[in-house]
Amino acid sequence: MLNFYDLRLNNRDPVYIQAAMYVKRQIWLRRALSGDKLPSRREVAAQLSINPNTVQKAFKLMEDEGYVRTSSTLGSIIYVDSEIIARIENELTRELVKPFVDSAQELQLSFDSVVELIREYWEVE
Repeated sequence: MLNFYDLRLNNRDPVYIQAAMYVKRQIWLRRALSGDKLPSRREVAAQLSINPNTVQKAFKLMEDEGYVRTSSTLGSIIYVDSEIIARIENELTRELVKPFVDSAQELQLSFDSVVELIREYWEVE
């Protein structure tokens, strides 16, 4: 069962979005697989020390986006297929790259120098 103890909340983003993004990251890292159960909304609220209504909002977002399904008998479970995984990968990649590109452009760095630096650091890893 996925838990939320490792989620460190920040003061920038709405908490319900942070909770949903945490689940997406766990899916992308294969720490949460299709069929895995999520804790109850009350358990998540207790784990994060947040209002249960905020957790309800996060679950609604995850259900609306299709990677969590809830039933009265099974509770909430992760549901992913190749299309959902591709969508999550695209979203997480854009979330990472967009601020970097914006900063590089603001500093008027050249595309070629940025690509070369990325290549240099990528090869170090």
